[in-house]
Amino acid sequence: MHIFNIEIENFRILKDFEINLEEELSLIVGKNNSGKTSILAALDKFLNQSERNRFSYYDFNIEFKHDFDNWIRSTDTISEEDYEPLGIKLKLFIEYFENDNLANISRVMMDLDPENNKVVLGFEYIISYSDYKRLRSDYQIFENKETAKFEENDQYKIKSLTDFLNNRHSDYFKSKKYSFGYNKETDEAELNNYIDLDSEKISIKEILNFKYISAKRDVTNKEVDKTLSGQTSRIYRRTEASEEENNTIEEFKDKLIDTDTQLSGIYSSLFNGTIEKVKKFGGIKPNDSEIEIISTLQHRELLEGNTTVVYKHDAENKLPEYNNGLGYLNLISMIFEIEILVQEFRRKKDEKPADINLLFIEEPEAHTHPQMQYVFIKNIKDLLKEGVKREDGENRDLQYIISTHSSHIVADSDFNDIKYLRKTLSNEIVSKDLMDLEEEYKDEEKNFRFLKQYLTLNRAELLFADKAIFIEGDTERILLPAMMKKIDQEYKDNPLLSQNISIVEVGAHSHIFEKFIDFIGIEKSIIITDIDSYYLKPELDDKGVQKEYKNGKLRFVVEPCAASHKDARSTSNNSLKFFHNAPEDLKYFKELKFDKKILSKNGDEKWHADPKGNLLVLYQIEESGYHARSFEDAFFHINKDFITHEKNIFSSLRPTHLESFKNDTIDVFDFSEKAVIKKPALAIEILLNSETDKNDIEFSNWSIPAYIKEGLVWLKQD
Repeated sequence: MHIFNIEIENFRILKDFEINLEEELSLIVGKNNSGKTSILAALDKFLNQSERNRFSYYDFNIEFKHDFDNWIRSTDTISEEDYEPLGIKLKLFIEYFENDNLANISRVMMDLDPENNKVVLGFEYIISYSDYKRLRSDYQIFENKETAKFEENDQYKIKSLTDFLNNRHSDYFKSKKYSFGYNKETDEAELNNYIDLDSEKISIKEILNFKYISAKRDVTNKEVDKTLSGQTSRIYRRTEASEEENNTIEEFKDKLIDTDTQLSGIYSSLFNGTIEKVKKFGGIKPNDSEIEIISTLQHRELLEGNTTVVYKHDAENKLPEYNNGLGYLNLISMIFEIEILVQEFRRKKDEKPADINLLFIEEPEAHTHPQMQYVFIKNIKDLLKEGVKREDGENRDLQYIISTHSSHIVADSDFNDIKYLRKTLSNEIVSKDLMDLEEEYKDEEKNFRFLKQYLTLNRAELLFADKAIFIEGDTERILLPAMMKKIDQEYKDNPLLSQNISIVEVGAHSHIFEKFIDFIGIEKSIIITDIDSYYLKPELDDKGVQKEYKNGKLRFVVEPCAASHKDARSTSNNSLKFFHNAPEDLKYFKELKFDKKILSKNGDEKWHADPKGNLLVLYQIEESGYHARSFEDAFFHINKDFITHEKNIFSSLRPTHLESFKNDTIDVFDFSEKAVIKKPALAIEILLNSETDKNDIEFSNWSIPAYIKEGLVWLKQD
């Protein structure tokens, strides 16, 4: 039995939200402010209702509050027939199976059809029709009073409906619990077919138990902190409360009784003077004020303040917990906390565990470095796979959710466990299962396998980026941060280096990522590639005669060349041809204007030119009378003085070619093709030879190729 889907309405950033859950682990990822914490808060407020976590008016979705304000202030009253209870709603979709014990869930079943093994539990914080009418009336009175106050004092700031409801929303909104029918044809809840669990006095605590570990953990490495030591006593209390008395606990208690006897004798001497003074006060009868101080060690309280966690420094030395790093403290504390909560899921020996036990771990990466994040996610499944296991055989599975914005945790996770949260252009949060990408790539199985491996092993940070730059090789990867710095120095607004931009090296395979880019909805992406211009040159034999195929056709070979070469006719770049849905005609790409390089997807899943699109495909353009073929070609053309300056050292370039380039005896294209020994070394040497001018402008002695510059300027804009 498990929860397979959650729906949330009108709670904080979650306007109309749903997410699928896996039977075991569901890993929720997404950028900051994408709703991860809101999911946890909604579950906690509905399933663990208390004075501590009551709803506030700030929990209502902003758009909902705006609409609600209009409904209350409107001169038109909604009729009872047309009224749908308004407020925050949560639905949990539960699936059960033949081998499950249905004793508890049978009380909330709405359908006895054996083919329909789904139950929907609904939780609502809503305003009924009668309270809606009462609120309209009360607010009208409040509004009239506010108007009167303003008329008496024109400096008075009139209070709004939000001000009115901040402290009074609970007078009108009430919590409700339902069991809804489930329509197996539409996979939706049947809202008109329900059981009112409150009026029927049906509790769900035997069906569902929810607990969580918050990201706001009280772990520090101050000397006064004993978080771990305090957790050991909590673990003991839960162990004793939830398991049968075992020999170890009995032995512990026996030792305490023996110690009580010994300490009572010591106390008799230690407190004798005080006891005699008390006796002198007398009473109505002899010995009325005679007291005795005895030892009453309690096993629970003894652990509370007298258990210390230490860690082994070496064979002879043990150091207190606060001497450890904060990352280790956090990791160990989480393990302790998980053990405590699992014990609570087990419940006391005279109580059975709930059918569904849901644990939410929020941002386990807090305070931990990348290697420890790998360790955590690698081991968490093994740690929790036993689930809620008891000595009496009343065992239950454990279903758990982990939310994170750690690319390191994602990189070591099962791809199919990942739920990606993204914000749409209309500011709604949607959840997507990464496993659904397989359907997107159903006709490209090889590409999907590559994408899946590449994302989880190398570039999981793409899931958390606002913007992305896809590049071909090492040269661009090493130089791009410097280029972004140069752009930020020239254009002060929205600095690139302050934005959440992921740089991803994809070689010549950027087209493989196109479905992924669209799937996760990155705000803006740039693909920086090469125009890869060429022409077909006759293939000659040793005598200088053009070769022929057996069928008599003449043979040609591909000859790479600068795009401005007189014979250049074509491009071999597959990404350019794919994204622009164009042939390899070089003229088409040379004449393409900048706004035609900005793309979006249309209804037939093809990319098309769109000035408001979110993807820009860049390649070399003509600059200073020359059209380069590659990045190196473009860079050398506009930075010849920098490359050939006598004080700059470029060991990555062949000296003879460098001298020829300086003397103009080799053209820039041939130099770019033949002179470079190692491209990564070239990029590093460009940075090493960079200078800061007298105005503190960094990298001032070289220029960015125009095609990259115009792309970065576009990317930096909101």
